[in-house]
Amino acid sequence: MAATNDPFQFQEFEEAANLLEIHRDATTISIEDDGPEPQKQRNAAGFSPDADNDDPHDADDTAELLSGQKKNAPFWTFEYYQKFFDIETHHVTERIFGSMMPWPGKNFIHVYLRRNPDLYGPFWICITFVFAIAISGNISNFLVHSGRPNYRYTPEFRKVTIAATAIFSYAWLLPLALWGLLLWRNNKVMSLVSYSFMEIVCVYGYSLSIYVPAVVLWIFPFEWLRWCSVVVALCLSGSVLVMTFWPAVRDDHPKVIIAIMSGIVLLNVLLAIGCKTYFFSTPEESHPDDSSPANEAIKAPS
Repeated sequence: MAATNDPFQFQEFEEAANLLEIHRDATTISIEDDGPEPQKQRNAAGFSPDADNDDPHDADDTAELLSGQKKNAPFWTFEYYQKFFDIETHHVTERIFGSMMPWPGKNFIHVYLRRNPDLYGPFWICITFVFAIAISGNISNFLVHSGRPNYRYTPEFRKVTIAATAIFSYAWLLPLALWGLLLWRNNKVMSLVSYSFMEIVCVYGYSLSIYVPAVVLWIFPFEWLRWCSVVVALCLSGSVLVMTFWPAVRDDHPKVIIAIMSGIVLLNVLLAIGCKTYFFSTPEESHPDDSSPANEAIKAPS
């Protein structure tokens, strides 16, 4: 009796059994049957679960994700340059300190860029350098002339335009010329190391970061301090450029090596000394002309 009253014992459903006996020709469907036949029947009936989401753009995006490849945008579109501004802040900080403290034997591109150049850092470094040198030049001019009784301060906004032209030409046009020269030499000598245009622009942009604190020191009217900061900035910035581009030319002809490396160093020196002498030149003492009407009135007898 205990066995018949066991609640866990399997029991048949009499109603289901009776229905099956009455309708023996009926078709039964199994819920767990997910084989290919039911799928074919649903497709034959015209039911497609993705019929409403049949979008060709979604299909292209899905194909790109599955293949692991992404379409490259043309260089004249904003999408092409957007990836060069997508960079973390700590990466920019690391590259700035790496350009200010170059270590012998370390290539800036291989150590800090790692085939991932950016334009965010070089762009803002150039902008900061332009305004720093223009503002520092105006402040220095004011400090030098502030003790004179007839002096009236007038801001020189043209210095911003001149500084922007010189700095952006150095940081963007010069890398373009250097990239073309290295590309031409790479076709001549196949064993040379090749750099992309964006990598060269990135190196030149970050190499200017040391000049920003140096320009701030140029505000103080001490020529020895100014020239000492110029020499230090030249050595650090030039070291970054020389150690970066030396592997790209070391297997070339000796005359070509000397010409390229000398041009890189001389243009860097020209930028630093040109900024120092133009924006922070020592003003000459102006002597009034003895033939002026004011002096003639003073010399006239009473």
